[in-house]
Amino acid sequence: MTKKQRALEIINRLKTEYPDAACTLDYDHAWQLLVSVRLAAQCTDARVNIVVQDLFAKYPSVAALAEAEPEDIEAIVKPCGLGRSKARDISACMRMLRDKYDCKVPTTFEELLALPGVGRKTANVLGAVLWQKEVMPVDTHVFRVSERIGLTTGSKTPLQTELTLEKHIPGHLLPVAHHWLILHGRYVCTARAPKCGECGISAWCRKYAADRRAKRPERDGE
Repeated sequence: MTKKQRALEIINRLKTEYPDAACTLDYDHAWQLLVSVRLAAQCTDARVNIVVQDLFAKYPSVAALAEAEPEDIEAIVKPCGLGRSKARDISACMRMLRDKYDCKVPTTFEELLALPGVGRKTANVLGAVLWQKEVMPVDTHVFRVSERIGLTTGSKTPLQTELTLEKHIPGHLLPVAHHWLILHGRYVCTARAPKCGECGISAWCRKYAADRRAKRPERDGE
């Protein structure tokens, strides 16, 4: 079985396991998703969804949020953690959208990366969720699960994982494939205590196979 064939088997199984997978951040406009993704760093989507209710109610547009002082933004987003740096990035980003892009979120990868606080993962999330681009956002769940189940081998960085997954997963599946991997990592293939007994893809899992071999009792004479 080739790496592409293996990846397709795993991804198709994950698709069956999570048929309704989608972005779990609440948003009505592209700029709101941009803000929420920045706030989601080292924070749960559930908490972000609660916090942004107050943020977007007080600042209902790019222009309004661009006018806000970073300190005022920080006071609202503090529960998401790293409040000062996130508020600073959000303020600078909204002001750039206002001044350079007529309050709209740019659609090219290069332009997104030029926005304050936007890295590859955020740019790829926006591309995949908003415009169904064939890209793979890599967060901690995607990075961990991909290595455990053998979609990647020896990846040391998120970029290595991103490029490997984009190479082996069919392009038309990429915009939603990261949701399947995220959900699997969040609820089954967790960091500290993976629920291997509940895993729908254990048959393809490299870690699961290795653990079973390690637990297998030695036969007489071995």
